[in-house]
Amino acid sequence: MLAIKNNIMAANAARHLGRSYDALAQSVERLASGLRINTAKDDAAGLAVRELMRADIAVLQQGARNAQDGISLLQTTEGAMQTVDDLLVRMKQLAEQAATGTYSDAQRTIMSSEFKELADEIERIAGAEQFNGITMLNSASGTIAIVFGDSSDSIGINKADMTKEGLKIDALGLSTTTSAQTALTSLDTAISDATTARADFGAKMNRLENTVSVLNVQTENLMAAESRISDVDVATEMAAMTRNQVLAQAGVAMLAQANMMPQMALTLVR
Repeated sequence: MLAIKNNIMAANAARHLGRSYDALAQSVERLASGLRINTAKDDAAGLAVRELMRADIAVLQQGARNAQDGISLLQTTEGAMQTVDDLLVRMKQLAEQAATGTYSDAQRTIMSSEFKELADEIERIAGAEQFNGITMLNSASGTIAIVFGDSSDSIGINKADMTKEGLKIDALGLSTTTSAQTALTSLDTAISDATTARADFGAKMNRLENTVSVLNVQTENLMAAESRISDVDVATEMAAMTRNQVLAQAGVAMLAQANMMPQMALTLVR
């Protein structure tokens, strides 16, 4: 029906143009952000799943960094342990030298002086070695927990007592062949204890490196899953945007044509 008061064709064209414009705006937003879900109205359920995945990804990434910090702690500690091992080996060498009868007491006193200096250096290293303010070699009590998720998902690193008292070398001397032979026996135990602690640190380091690898794989898989839910398919969205552009252009043209219809009715009045 040809009418002047109500232009139904113009209203219809305007409604379709508005829908095409909204769809075009959504396509532009998705392509600009790279996300299929920008607000909750885009996909409420998908948004909830995505945010939970993002939280899990953040926790896994921080867990990997925690493990790497643990490796750094162990590397620092193991480096100090290497020096302690070298010092203990030198002390045993001096004890073996002093245990033979071909040296005088005066010469053993010189050896004993070096021996005690080496023991003092071990004591100093045990107290001075630290990582981020955490000491690992001055007490056998205490465990450092490296956490990867909740409190139950962790690896404990036991401290070691590498002080003179802990290694039981504080009372040793080389002033006589008897004391030197006693030192040899005690140093065997000290070297065994130090080597055992160092091996434990190395094993924990390997375990943490494997943990980092596992966490990185889990993070990648979760990121891929989150991407499938959240990220925009550029090819599909470009096709949709092109379609919406054509529809919007057609809508504008048809709205212009519909607005001319009342003028056609006026020609009949003339």
